[in-house]
Amino acid sequence: MLAYRRIAAASFRQYSTYRMATAAGVFTNTIFGFIRASIMLAAIGTAGGELSGYDALQAATYVWLGQALLAPIEVFGTRELALRIRQGDVAIDLLRPVDLLGQLYAAKLGRSAYLLLARGVPPMLIGAVVTGIALPPDPLSYLLGAVAVMLAITVAFLADAMVNLAAFWLVENRGLITVYTAVMNLLSGFLIPIVWFPDWLLATARATPFPSMVQTPIDALSGRVAPLDALPLIGVQVVWVVVLGGASVLMLRAGVRSLEVQGG
Repeated sequence: MLAYRRIAAASFRQYSTYRMATAAGVFTNTIFGFIRASIMLAAIGTAGGELSGYDALQAATYVWLGQALLAPIEVFGTRELALRIRQGDVAIDLLRPVDLLGQLYAAKLGRSAYLLLARGVPPMLIGAVVTGIALPPDPLSYLLGAVAVMLAITVAFLADAMVNLAAFWLVENRGLITVYTAVMNLLSGFLIPIVWFPDWLLATARATPFPSMVQTPIDALSGRVAPLDALPLIGVQVVWVVVLGGASVLMLRAGVRSLEVQGG
């Protein structure tokens, strides 16, 4: 565990050195937040002040919490894995005493912690001043929200790892990554809340791990879902962590055997 903590801390320090990139990220995140907020508020205004349980303040809260979570759960956390697979370096990685997926996950946690604090919180504070945000009345919502965010980062990492582990069998996986990113942005609820979807698309989204990456942590953090109602949603996140974690390990083992055969 000490090794993983050191990897996470090193990842945090590494990303904290990119000050100009951080400033640019805050600016871009804020601008896109205002764009998203204007679109969602216009939709709610057209609907008469409420849309599928969201009023203007709740919609603004949804936008700014989504912008805060965008960088921490971003899908570029394991791109080096696909590169190392294509180069064959993964064979050396597996000989190290630190588990490969555990090492990447620890680095992801350190990076996500920095991005949440440095690139996520400032746009949210700006949004709170300009449009206002709704704060949950129950203190338990903050605790459950923190757990949901941690699980969201974990689910996003595992799903992204599976996409990159496909490099064992694909010569080039950039097309797969592009499709995955587009589907994730839609079905996770980042673009709009999934309750705004038509019934068939809502059912499709709920059958995937994507809402656990964005919709669930926002619902828990904003207090839109009461703490008791948030517990089943967090349970779904846990289930996806177990399923995706097991699938990632199986893919890695199968891929290593495939890599050995190809190089034999």
